[in-house]
Amino acid sequence: MSIHEIDPIHAIEARWQQQGLSRIAGVDEVGRGPLAGPVVAAAVILPAGFDSAGITDSKALTEKRRNALAERILREAEVGIAYLSAPVIDQLNIHRATLLAMRRAIEALPEPPDAVLCDGKFTPSGLACPAAAIIKGDARCLAIGAASIVAKVARDRLMQTAALHFSGYGFEKNAGYPAPVHKAALLKIGLCPLHRLSFAPCRAILTGEADKAF
Repeated sequence: MSIHEIDPIHAIEARWQQQGLSRIAGVDEVGRGPLAGPVVAAAVILPAGFDSAGITDSKALTEKRRNALAERILREAEVGIAYLSAPVIDQLNIHRATLLAMRRAIEALPEPPDAVLCDGKFTPSGLACPAAAIIKGDARCLAIGAASIVAKVARDRLMQTAALHFSGYGFEKNAGYPAPVHKAALLKIGLCPLHRLSFAPCRAILTGEADKAF
């Protein structure tokens, strides 16, 4: 079978496999845009013969479907997950924190990959294997799609737990994104330890300029 006869969603992995790189990790992150909570990255190496039905960009799936797929991926694939907290994001900036989370997720895999495919335009530095960035990779590459599902489910569950400790912000539903309930709570309650102080709305609240927050 030539590469042109393969379903397009498999084509990227197939091209790398034809170069002898069999253990390909897909990497994706979740949580660049929220005002609160960590950025979470996942790295996934799918086993040969994995049932890929339903694997795609996590944002295109229902919560129920994401959860079911994440359980199967965690059960059958090699997975590494990394979390970087709000203070680290504030220290590094969100771009650098995202790349560091990706690298740590790769390093958290049970065994090193032969190659890495990352969603987006950038790959982490300091990797011990070849890497490539794939724009919209979560919809074009099975391993990246699987990583996006694992990362989103992991982060959503963490924020649901956070909602039990920091009530009023609606983290259980908005996962720290600037939804109306979250914005209203910031103006009324103020900041909590999960907020990213380097992000403009949070910084405005911190400096007493709430009128500039949103």
